[in-house]
Amino acid sequence: MSDIILEMNHITKEFSGVKALDDVNLKVERGEIHALCGENGAGKSTLMNVLSGVYPYGTYSGDIKYNGTICKFHNIKNSEEKGIVIIHQELALSPYLSIAENMFLGNEQVSMKGVINWTETRKRAKEMLAKVGLEEEDVMAPVSSLGVGKQQLVEIAKALAKKVDLLILDEPTAALNDEESAQLLEIMLNLKKQGITCIIISHKLNEISYVSDSITVIRDGKTIETLTKGKDEFTEDRIIKGMVGRELTNRYPERKDCKIGEVILEVNDWNVYHPEDSSRQVLKNISIKVRAGEVVGLAGLMGAGRTEFAMSLFGRSYGQKISGEIKMHGKPVTIHSVKDAIDNKIAYTSEDRKTYGLVLMDDIKHNMTMAALRTYFSKNQVVNSNEEIVEAEKYKKLINIKANSINQAVGSLSGGNQQKVVLAKWMLTQPDVLILDEPTRGIDVGAKYEIYCAINDLAKAGKAVIVISSEMPEVIGTCDRAYILNEGSWPAS
Repeated sequence: MSDIILEMNHITKEFSGVKALDDVNLKVERGEIHALCGENGAGKSTLMNVLSGVYPYGTYSGDIKYNGTICKFHNIKNSEEKGIVIIHQELALSPYLSIAENMFLGNEQVSMKGVINWTETRKRAKEMLAKVGLEEEDVMAPVSSLGVGKQQLVEIAKALAKKVDLLILDEPTAALNDEESAQLLEIMLNLKKQGITCIIISHKLNEISYVSDSITVIRDGKTIETLTKGKDEFTEDRIIKGMVGRELTNRYPERKDCKIGEVILEVNDWNVYHPEDSSRQVLKNISIKVRAGEVVGLAGLMGAGRTEFAMSLFGRSYGQKISGEIKMHGKPVTIHSVKDAIDNKIAYTSEDRKTYGLVLMDDIKHNMTMAALRTYFSKNQVVNSNEEIVEAEKYKKLINIKANSINQAVGSLSGGNQQKVVLAKWMLTQPDVLILDEPTRGIDVGAKYEIYCAINDLAKAGKAVIVISSEMPEVIGTCDRAYILNEGSWPAS
């Protein structure tokens, strides 16, 4: 007989009259790794926020039964006291505090008199870090000195320090490279051996298939099915069918009738030095050409310099002592600022859409039009609001942004729809060159397909498109050719 650690029965959650969860049911067995799959906006994170007390009891209907007892969590502290710990997609670490301080923030190791015991804090921090393979790290070093992959492991160590029984990981590998992702998955398997139950939310279906014992698929706020390893088909295609409700035979749409024309962008002998260390050269003699109607990939390991190249090219947003030549349509251009880049018809979508791409508290309309406001939506410094509305509605429909209206706050959208807003924002500047940095990071297969279709449409319109991606199948599936970046230079193309 199976040992059920968690049951969520008939969970319904509404936001402004819209059902984000509609009679959702979930069962998780003790000691298993259970995956939640679904498209962006399907309700996965909302369900886990209900479980962890982010959305307190009384704001939803239905029951949560944990270890056989009905639970009514009013906040995160209530759920953590029961051994339920959630690690959100956005890391909850303070960059200016040490690793040890971050690990016990809100869970301080105090003496009888309520004073923090730093000796015990450092000792326990080392013990927890050893469990996630970071025993060599200095626990008193600032957490910002670690890469994203190690910061994710610090989050897990932080959870283990709270005596976790049920660990929830929301997109834990979204910002990690393949090596870091593999390390994190192995740690999850080790936690399973220790008797810790895990729930993982991820769009990387190959990882889900490898690590999970069961997969529950959610679509449009409803439970569709639960697949069990060894009993049901556990392939990526089968999971996708449950997620989108149909077979998705080709994940990369074919680009037809797209003529490749003359060279639009040419960069020669591009050199960039680190913004904080003028002696450290980050990019060395980079040269690249991109033609009209062509999609060119920039591949390489994380830290190889792909984003640094894109940002330094886009108005010198990164680096110092930048040298080299930029040509647009065969003519040399001078670009010293983001404004210069936009004026020369170059656009760049950052890999970090929430920090650099969007104003989360503002609405879809303003986010779409802000980059093009000066050039296309104003005259004599007076904004044409009617034209803003017309174009925002046009692009909302064009790239299928799922939202109630263009007046909806961008922060309330799913990751895939946020990415589409960023794409629309730069499409509205009518660029000749569009640089897309990790355009599908953290979004589902359905939204990815729509982004790929938008890339194809840009190429057919005669734009020069550069796609930076950590996923080699994506580079191969979407690009006409690719440059491979290794330690700041091009070894091959």
